[in-house]
Amino acid sequence: MAPPQGISRHSTGPGIRRRSLLAGAVALGAVGAVGATSACSRVATADAGDGGHLLEQLRAKKTVRLGLAGEQPYSYIGKDGKMTGSAPAIAERIFKELGVENVQPFPTEFGSLITGLNSLQFDVVAAGMYINPERCEQVIFADPEYQMLDAFIVRKGNPKNLHSYKDIAEAGAKMATGVGYAEIDYAKEAGVKNLTTLPDQLAGLLAVEQGRVDVFVGTAVTVRNVVKETRSGKVEATAEVTPYVKGKPVIDVGGFAFRSPETTLRDAFNRELHKLKRSGELLEIMRPFGFTKDQMTTITAKEKCKP
Repeated sequence: MAPPQGISRHSTGPGIRRRSLLAGAVALGAVGAVGATSACSRVATADAGDGGHLLEQLRAKKTVRLGLAGEQPYSYIGKDGKMTGSAPAIAERIFKELGVENVQPFPTEFGSLITGLNSLQFDVVAAGMYINPERCEQVIFADPEYQMLDAFIVRKGNPKNLHSYKDIAEAGAKMATGVGYAEIDYAKEAGVKNLTTLPDQLAGLLAVEQGRVDVFVGTAVTVRNVVKETRSGKVEATAEVTPYVKGKPVIDVGGFAFRSPETTLRDAFNRELHKLKRSGELLEIMRPFGFTKDQMTTITAKEKCKP
């Protein structure tokens, strides 16, 4: 989920990075028909240079379509077949304030989100997408709603005493993370040699339980959630871990993405988002999905878009 060296678990295009977790990916397939039928109806785009007219069009339609990536806790289809996650919950609250009463899910693969947005398949990316300079060349971002560090899934009691990427390297521990995850780059930066990839955090938890790897590395909230949801008595989640790139700590942030011409919509969204931040309501919206005060952030999209 982070942008080391311009590469991110959440990047698009060549070298695509994405995230996945638990039933979100499975449920994504189950509701694929929703995306397939929705794809036939294109949304309007903006004229360059005038801030766009999408907001007024959404108000007229009373519906906004959200591009989802099928990953807990950010945006996914729950066991009841309904859209859920921190990003859709935020979207429902903000778009209601903007005069758009209904939110409609458009499930897709993470690597297709920016392409789908720019090809007018949906109106906004609501997937907790990490903000980095690469993406800022393709879309515009609202300010982030969260910041994120990593965490480890280890055997109960943490027998190898793994609390940092450096610990993993020095112990010669067997590490796993997700396919295309930014944690791969963080691990290599720290000198980790014994590294493999697995489909998602659930596969990682099982690999640690079975002793096939010593540690699975993911983002803090997703790691905590998978350990809690599986109620495993064989593993535990560590405290948050700060990754480093070129000796500097990295804090990643995620937010909503909009088509580049639609600055009017993005700016209106930002105003409502900052109201939620100031009142503390943003945390209350995100708390049921595993977020804490530690994930709240004042970092801006402009800061993270700088090369």
